[in-house]
Amino acid sequence: MTTNSTATRHIKLNNGVAMPALGLGVFLASPEQTADAVACAIAEGYRLIDTAVAYNNERQVGEGIRRSGIKRDEIFITTKLWVANYGHDSARRAFDASLRRLGLDYLDLYLLHWPVPTDFAATIASYQVAEKLLAEGRARAIGVSNFQPQHLENLIAQTDTVPAVNQVELNPYFTGRAVREANQRHGIVTQSWSPIGGTYLRNKNAVTSGADSPLTHPLITGLARKYGKTPAQVVIRWHLEHGFSAIPKSVRPERIAENFNVFDFTLAPEEIAAIDALDTGVRAGGNPETFDRNSYRITIDE
Repeated sequence: MTTNSTATRHIKLNNGVAMPALGLGVFLASPEQTADAVACAIAEGYRLIDTAVAYNNERQVGEGIRRSGIKRDEIFITTKLWVANYGHDSARRAFDASLRRLGLDYLDLYLLHWPVPTDFAATIASYQVAEKLLAEGRARAIGVSNFQPQHLENLIAQTDTVPAVNQVELNPYFTGRAVREANQRHGIVTQSWSPIGGTYLRNKNAVTSGADSPLTHPLITGLARKYGKTPAQVVIRWHLEHGFSAIPKSVRPERIAENFNVFDFTLAPEEIAAIDALDTGVRAGGNPETFDRNSYRITIDE
């Protein structure tokens, strides 16, 4: 693929670790699909793979990595601690279990999956475990997911390590300006889950700006025609132009390849601003302000 001066392929985290800006997410990828998707993505050039205990596909992510034949130190692997495992002892056990399922000796990034506002003491205790794992070299970087500004402030006030990454719902229909600004104040990288707006297709009750998803909005489709790209490529490029990391999910080989082919064009500043203006202020995923252990009931495959 063609490179250019504005195509940032890596983002330096606040502890100096380099993280690929664009990766493969495997949320809702079935175990049967995951290994093939991961191996395909790595063959296409992806070097960041994002999973979680709650996705129940860590084993298959590990299988796909091994199948790729790429050296471990060339791939950046993220997984997340599920809220049912929050607490000092349970968090450490859960981390060890994730490594076993993945077949790895260490993680590149370990995230707390959600804040639990009604039991923030357990959230803090879990992050303190992550800090110890970082000090032990078992995680190269640590961070959080779905934390809102006040959650970040509370966490930072009670711990010693500023999160390297905050992975949040972010797409042209929900741009999360307040959390992005909080991340920037603290030197935290914003990473976008559901970056092309797939949550809007799954949640028909979410308010949108006149189209089922950003991919069908006339502004996005018009820019796609202008640049000879797909709507998804335009949206992913928008994330990169903002300096976000993005982890689009797909299990289709052609779509996996397409989503990575975004390093040979740029959007003009006025086009970025126009996409920004599509924001509805309404999230389609879970609400971090009310999230607790009962919000999503899952069975973890141990």
